[in-house]
Amino acid sequence: MKKHLKVLALFDAIAPTSIDQDLSAELRTEDWKTEANVLQALRDLGHEVDHLAIFDNIDLLRQKLEALQPDVIFNLADQFNNNRAFDQNIVSFLEMQGVPFTGCGSTGLTLCKHKGISKKILGYHRIHVPEFSVIGRGKRISRPRRLRFPILVKPLKEEASLGISQASFVETDDQFKERTQFLHDKFACDVIAEEYIEGRELYVSLLGNRRVEALPIRELIFKRVPDDGPKIATYKAKWDEEYRKRWGLENQFADGLDPAVAAKVAQVCKRIYRLLTIDGYARLDLRLTAANEVYFIEANPNPILAADEDFAQSALKAGMSYPQLIDRIVRQGLGAVRD
Repeated sequence: MKKHLKVLALFDAIAPTSIDQDLSAELRTEDWKTEANVLQALRDLGHEVDHLAIFDNIDLLRQKLEALQPDVIFNLADQFNNNRAFDQNIVSFLEMQGVPFTGCGSTGLTLCKHKGISKKILGYHRIHVPEFSVIGRGKRISRPRRLRFPILVKPLKEEASLGISQASFVETDDQFKERTQFLHDKFACDVIAEEYIEGRELYVSLLGNRRVEALPIRELIFKRVPDDGPKIATYKAKWDEEYRKRWGLENQFADGLDPAVAAKVAQVCKRIYRLLTIDGYARLDLRLTAANEVYFIEANPNPILAADEDFAQSALKAGMSYPQLIDRIVRQGLGAVRD
C-alpha cells in the first residue's frame, strides 16, 4: 500500500493573497478548473492536502513551508506578479529549499521558454526544426534571406499561443516588418520568425524522469479551414470556443497514423525531452509533413493538467485514470533528483 503524503498544492494568483486565503469561490470557476481537478484527485488518493496561491510575495511560500513541512509540492504556479517569465524562478526557489516538487526543474523550463535556444539545441542534434531567426526588440527589422515565405512571426518566450493570430502568417516583407513591429510594441518582447511547415499539427504528451513514457498522440484538426489557408494554432484556436466551432477546430487522437510513424514520433519526442533536460511531464508540439518528417515546433513543460485537456486525455487512453495520473506525477516529484 502506498504511503499517504502531506502535499502542498502551489498556485499562482493575479492579485495579492494571504497565507490562508479562502479560494473556494475561485475553485468553482472555469479559470481554476485545473487547480480544482488536481485538489480533488489528491484528496481522492487519500493525501493530506493544503494549498497556497502566490502573487508577488515569495515569503508567503517560505512561511507555508516552515509551518506545514510538506512531503512534496504539487507545483501549478506558472507565473509570478502576472509574469510568466518567472515560472522557472519559482522552481529555482523550491530547488534551493531542497523540497521535492512536481513537474519540470528550472533548467528545463528555461531552455524550453526560449524558443530560439531550444531550436538551436535540437537543430545541433539533427532534429528537424523550421529555419528561424530571432529579431530582438530595438533592432532593425529585416528578414534574413535564408528565411523563405510563408513565415510565422511569434513572441519569443510567450506561452499558450499568446500573440499568435492569423496575422502571424506572413507572405511579404511588408507583412513581416509590420507583424514584428506590432509584437515588439504590444508585448515588449523579442520575436522569433520561422518558416511555416505544412503538415499535421501533433501534440505528444510525455511523462517521466529518467524513464520517459510517450502517451497516445493527439492532433489539432482544421475541418473548415480552406486547403490553401494557414493551419496554425492561434490564441483563438486554442481558447475561443466560438472561433473553434466556426472553423471546425477539434483536438482528437491522431487518426490513421502508420504504427511505424507513430513509433518514430515517440522516439523523436523522447530524445527532445532529454536534450532539453525536461523532467516530470511535458507536451511537445510538432508538425508531421506529408513525407513523415517530424518537425519540432515547441516544448511545453508542465502543460495544463485539467481532466478534459490533451495531457489527461492521452493518459486516460494509455490506461491511467485521472487520480492515477496525478498520483504518478506526485511520486515522480518525490523521487526526482534535482542537480
